[in-house]
Amino acid sequence: MEQETKSDRRFEGLEVATLAGGCFWCLEAVYDDLKGVVDVVSGFSGGNTPNPTYNQVVTGMTGHAEVVQVTFDPQEISYREILEVFFSIHNPTTLNRQGPDIGTQYRSAIFYHSPEQKAAAEGIIQELESEKIWDNPIVTQVTPFEAFYPAEDYHQEYYARNPGAGYCQVIIAPKLAKFRKKYLEKLKS
Repeated sequence: MEQETKSDRRFEGLEVATLAGGCFWCLEAVYDDLKGVVDVVSGFSGGNTPNPTYNQVVTGMTGHAEVVQVTFDPQEISYREILEVFFSIHNPTTLNRQGPDIGTQYRSAIFYHSPEQKAAAEGIIQELESEKIWDNPIVTQVTPFEAFYPAEDYHQEYYARNPGAGYCQVIIAPKLAKFRKKYLEKLKS
């Protein structure tokens, strides 16, 4: 089911960010903990196959990236802060790769929903490049949002439901611990 924006009343006045930074399980676990975030859905964006399945996306043939769609309250957290977290929890300098995950489906990308989001994304990338935080240039794509397809139910809240799974222990838990330490004051209580 194609889902462009949330439309029920509980999402009125909120904004949406669609972000790709490797495995969506990692991003979802982080954003679920962030104050001001009201919903995080794992899914796919940026491809050319309507309603793709996970098994199609992992082949790299659909053109989609694994993404999270983050619905947030701009009165509690800004889009810029959402992006600051994004750039602190993945490596934006590795083309089509995050850790052990390799392929275009694991690319770093920001799918902007408005001209303001595009300007914010391009601005923060420029700032980070000038600060020389990484040895290599940032390869994060900044492209217009077109469509979002939620992943299958078993991908939603994956870390919360499977904290003892191998991938969760080796990849997600250390990333989540690093995030929680750095952003302690921004965590939900």
